Amino acid sequence: MNRDSRLSGVLHVLLHMADQNSPVTSEALARMMRTNPVVIRRIMSGLRDQGYVRSEKGHGGGWTLARDLADITLRDIYDGIGSPALFAIGHRSEAPGCVVEQAVNAALDGSLREAQTLLLASFETVTLAALSADFRERLARRAPIQPGEPTCVD
Repeated sequence: MNRDSRLSGVLHVLLHMADQNSPVTSEALARMMRTNPVVIRRIMSGLRDQGYVRSEKGHGGGWTLARDLADITLRDIYDGIGSPALFAIGHRSEAPGCVVEQAVNAALDGSLREAQTLLLASFETVTLAALSADFRERLARRAPIQPGEPTCVD
């Protein structure tokens, strides 16, 4: 099953960006997400269009947060990256005239719609500030980090 990890990856880099005192380049963000800077620019441009991040060109430029972490929810970021499909399962539609397939599709559609509604409502209750607080608690429980040591360890 292919998973779309853009939401998780973008949340990851946004939390890193929140700890920076200067703009973060697309290249640096791409290294964090293990992808290409072009992919980062495409994803981040959607967030810029929604007003969650800013970008500055040129020497010393890069991406910065445009809003406080407490004002941004998981739902905001999910919408900002294009609202990717939440579930990998779906229904068949090879025989739309088949009444068995119609019954199965109706049941699956209703259940998936309900699950999506609940999940998106949950996303609306979680702010990036809450994620940042959780990250900081986890970091505090970890062995002391030396200056310059990364917070993420593979």
